[in-house]
Amino acid sequence: MSFLKNILTLRNLTFVAGAILFFALLHYFFTGAGGQRYLAVRLVPLALIIQILVVYQDRYLYPRLPALLNHVLVIAYLGVALYVMYYFTVNYEDIAIWRQARYTQHDFIVGVLVFLLVMELSRIIHPILFWVNVVLVFYALWGHLSPPSLDFFWHPGVDLNRLITSSTVEFSTGVYGRYAQLALTLIAAFLLLAAAASGFGAQRALVDVMRRLAGRSRHTIPQTAVLASVSVGMVSGSGSANTAVTGSFTIPLMKRYGVPGTFAGAVETAASMGGLIMPPLMAVAGFLMAEFLGVPYWDVVVRGFAVAFVYFVSLILAVYLLSVRLLPNTSIQIPTVPLYCWTRTVIFFGGIIYLILLMSTFGYGALRAALYTAAAVLSVLVLTWLYFKYVLRDPAVAKESLLGNLRVVIETHAEMTSYLTLLMATLGIMIGLFTVTGFITRMGSLLLQLGEFHIIATILMAWVFGWLVGTGLPPTATYIIVAVIIVPPLRALGIDPWVAHFFAFLLAIWGELSPPTSLTAAVAAKIAEASFMRTMWEALKICLPITVMSFAIFVRSDMVVNPGWAQITDTLLVAAGTAGVTYAVFGRFFAGPLGRWLMSLVFLSLALPVIFHPDDNVAIVISAILVPLIIVGVLRHRIIAPPPDVAESTETAESRA
Repeated sequence: MSFLKNILTLRNLTFVAGAILFFALLHYFFTGAGGQRYLAVRLVPLALIIQILVVYQDRYLYPRLPALLNHVLVIAYLGVALYVMYYFTVNYEDIAIWRQARYTQHDFIVGVLVFLLVMELSRIIHPILFWVNVVLVFYALWGHLSPPSLDFFWHPGVDLNRLITSSTVEFSTGVYGRYAQLALTLIAAFLLLAAAASGFGAQRALVDVMRRLAGRSRHTIPQTAVLASVSVGMVSGSGSANTAVTGSFTIPLMKRYGVPGTFAGAVETAASMGGLIMPPLMAVAGFLMAEFLGVPYWDVVVRGFAVAFVYFVSLILAVYLLSVRLLPNTSIQIPTVPLYCWTRTVIFFGGIIYLILLMSTFGYGALRAALYTAAAVLSVLVLTWLYFKYVLRDPAVAKESLLGNLRVVIETHAEMTSYLTLLMATLGIMIGLFTVTGFITRMGSLLLQLGEFHIIATILMAWVFGWLVGTGLPPTATYIIVAVIIVPPLRALGIDPWVAHFFAFLLAIWGELSPPTSLTAAVAAKIAEASFMRTMWEALKICLPITVMSFAIFVRSDMVVNPGWAQITDTLLVAAGTAGVTYAVFGRFFAGPLGRWLMSLVFLSLALPVIFHPDDNVAIVISAILVPLIIVGVLRHRIIAPPPDVAESTETAESRA
């Protein structure tokens, strides 16, 4: 009896469901059987089951209710998901082909069940998305009651039957639409690489190696967070998750060497934002961008590297300037990194290089490239583990088992994939409600009217709209909403589609950080035991290049439009300009406050034309003045900015920030 209790645990049940999802996806990746829509019909309910079980491992779904009632409700939810999976799978052909627009009452009831299940899970896991959808449901049903003074929001009203069918049984939209399909195909394939790295501890190894590479100076300690976050961010689609993984190591490390908690949290937040920008995942928005534009994913990645380069040039400069101001330049002992950590780090980066080569040089599609890379990385990690375990008998792997590590691979992949599938299904409902109410068309018309006044007014209005959307939604959700609502009118005004979509992408990243709500800053502040508002404010200043780039790409459009020498030129110009802005904010050229303010104005007066002047030749000439001035400024900063007292307390250092 005790043996059965040990086997029939919630974690084991979650693992079984995750393994079914894992191998079902592998079967689809190799065969393509049934197509994406049929895959979504079969596996979206399974993803919901996994999310229910994952959440229930940590806490009751309803903490205020008795335990027995929680158990009953979980069993009911699992039963609903299983029945929905069975019914839609068995009746898929009839519903998708023969019963379109003439769905049976049974179809409608099952549609209501899956709609309510997705909504309830989003209430638990994505509460802001849930309430947005609730408002949209009321708006869809009773929009015709909108008063005349709010004529912009009036629409004829949507029938309840139409609302449910468009969100569920039509399969092409809503819960089973292209967003959920993308989560279960291309995104799930790329998550295999992250799962393989997680299963064999490559993420912790990355942090240890980056700490070793940071060197002996205290000034380079905060750069550990930058290097580690960009490494993990390459295969992470969430800023808060990136912060939770790397920040749990880097923030205590920074604080141990005297970095104030607020600064440590802000650096980790800013570095995690860079992880969202960094290819190949690009906060999952890159896959959606390729889908919207109808281009190979590599076309998005090659442009994403330019944006990431600009961001990290400015981020590294900002972190260094702040480090000099807050920390004494005393040497520290370089930690010893075991060979196994170095090996796993090399394997991880080798996998990233292999993935890029497959998509760029050898012309493989994104899904096949991700699949082959994940298989190669996992195989090499397994062989390496076996060598260190049984040949070298390394104590670092003495307590590990191969099956245990492989189990973590499957569990990690299933959890990440099911989480994103629920997110995408929720967003599918949201975009469907936006569509059936005609809100997208009216918003586009408003932006076009602003464009008739001046295109800058449209861009500013779009930025404000994206900021408001991003205050409560994750980057993926923000990007989809902005891309659906704002990008079409921008394109109608003659803006290149690449520029419009990267504008939406940068808005989505900014939304993850934007006040008053920033989940990434909140996670970092909690780990750092620092003030959330101060951490977010410092992170906003460090992340200033995101705001600058959002508008720079309209002038330096080759940065995201034309890969090649034109792209390199514009990228270098924007990088030089944002570095100048960064120095104006954080640099110290003179000791006195008046001199500092005057030099900040000088740097801004040079940096802004480099970024925004429409004539490339003028921008190049000014950058030839700006870049040497930044180099001289950094040397001056190293002399003027350090704290006068090596033993300065953390509290005093934090007040100086």
